[in-house]
Amino acid sequence: MFIDKAKIVVSSGKGGDGHVSFRREKYVPAGGPDGGDGGDGGDVIFEVDEGLNTLVDFRHVRKYQAEHGEPGKKKRCTGKSGEDLIIKVPEGTVIREASSGKVIADMSGGLRRYVILKGGKGGNGNMHYATSTMQAPKYAQPGQPSRTLELMLELKVIADVGLVGFPNVGKSTLISVVSNAKPKVANYHFTTLNPILGVVDLDGAPGFVIADIPGLIEGAADGAGLGHEFLAHIERTKLLIHVVDAAGSEGRDPVEDIKAINRELSAYESEIGNKKQVIAANKCDLLEEGTDALDRIREYCAETGTEVFPISAVTGKGVKELMYHVSGLLAQMPAETKVFEQEYDPEEMLVLDASEPFTVTYDAKAKEYVIEGPKIERMLGYTNLETEKGFMFFQKFLAENKIIDRLRDLGCKEGDTVRLYGHRFEFYD
Repeated sequence: MFIDKAKIVVSSGKGGDGHVSFRREKYVPAGGPDGGDGGDGGDVIFEVDEGLNTLVDFRHVRKYQAEHGEPGKKKRCTGKSGEDLIIKVPEGTVIREASSGKVIADMSGGLRRYVILKGGKGGNGNMHYATSTMQAPKYAQPGQPSRTLELMLELKVIADVGLVGFPNVGKSTLISVVSNAKPKVANYHFTTLNPILGVVDLDGAPGFVIADIPGLIEGAADGAGLGHEFLAHIERTKLLIHVVDAAGSEGRDPVEDIKAINRELSAYESEIGNKKQVIAANKCDLLEEGTDALDRIREYCAETGTEVFPISAVTGKGVKELMYHVSGLLAQMPAETKVFEQEYDPEEMLVLDASEPFTVTYDAKAKEYVIEGPKIERMLGYTNLETEKGFMFFQKFLAENKIIDRLRDLGCKEGDTVRLYGHRFEFYD
């Protein structure tokens, strides 16, 4: 079964908590802190698998969780890091944030591997917090929490050329004749439901990948039938072969068919409506003598400068000429495949929860101002204060959360000591 959309939930691994312990040996009865660090949580990684061509596996499993990091241990032993979770997807899968629909990553072109969620860092053990004034710290840093994202996966086929047209105009027959694709071919009134890819090989000319896009119906751009799903597969193609039943064997007028399909393409997305087209006037072997159907098609297409190739997919007449013409057009076009740009970066968007509490108090005994709370713990877990960038983020965090204002209100002056768990700083105003 071909499945081209799936909604899943992914979670990174939680970082292991730092450990609180003290060195206790026979001849060292009051040793210093030796609590080890927690292990890092596992990342969530998407990878392209060339052997996949559908998202059907995601119908059965909707939730994916990377492994958590282990807590730290005594004797300065670091906990084991969690295993990364690697999720395999077909080439051409677009990963979106489910609620906004914004693109996170497009697994095509040069992007074969993408870390979508980083695991939480393991917390520092209490061995890091010993100072001259606090030689037996009973505090260890908790590991960073797991992060969770709800994602919409959408597979958009990657092909140079797309075959479009109403059901039963001969698209499946044409792709079976010109490529290695072997679709079921018959006079089905319900049309092909799966995009079918084939490779066209030509003597003395560059080959290309062609996709039989399932037959469209009027109202497809508004979601009628499976319209949106079908039209989405045209977005990456560089050129369209618009197949029309020149003989009107289904009782429809070929010129009106061309107009109707083009309306759907333009209504869905202007970029699709503006793609280069070649008209394949199929079933010419069924045309009755004296009919003016081909002349009418040519006359209409002349207004838009669209080339018309009379063909018969069944007998092969005109098919080779059409394929060589398409190869020549592709040679004049840019080689790159359309890639959807990132609109949502989880690392930037999954920010600290503004509702998490914190407190700012004064410890009269230690003569220090103390900042505590879950929000502060999380910020310290995500921030390396030993780097310039990390310390700048720390200062910005204090200002944006009005912590500086609270310190001033409590009487904190320049040169006073401010404590955040195991960290101490002199206040500068």
